[in-house]
Amino acid sequence: MKIARLALLSVALVLISNSAYAQGKPAPKDALLYFVWPQKGTTIKGAFWCRFGLRNMGVTHAGDNFKNSGHHHLLIDVNEPLNPKEPIPSDKAHLHFGAGQTEARIELPPGQHTLQLVLGDAEHYPFDPPLVSEKITIRIR
Repeated sequence: MKIARLALLSVALVLISNSAYAQGKPAPKDALLYFVWPQKGTTIKGAFWCRFGLRNMGVTHAGDNFKNSGHHHLLIDVNEPLNPKEPIPSDKAHLHFGAGQTEARIELPPGQHTLQLVLGDAEHYPFDPPLVSEKITIRIR
């Protein structure tokens, strides 16, 4: 019985330490996340290539735990702040680019939309403090 309790406690401690490790990774103070294209206020007809920029850090695959690196997430029409203690959601408003992509073809319905980039670590957690781009507004015709 004591061995089973010790084994259970050991597993719990490993899980707690792994989840704590995944959260709150620091980014270099001079890191910059930005849109190469489109730019704020751009009017676009139809689908477009969205290009992501990152300075003073590296882009890598999700799951790769290299120092000063992460992967892009594109937030579309998201107004709620991200919780830095939870992984970035994955849905139609939170697009993940875990293969290390630095651009993507995006299709949005006509109208005004906001776009913002967030850099996630190997486990999709935002860095601490979160490394985010300026939120830009574009219009789709």
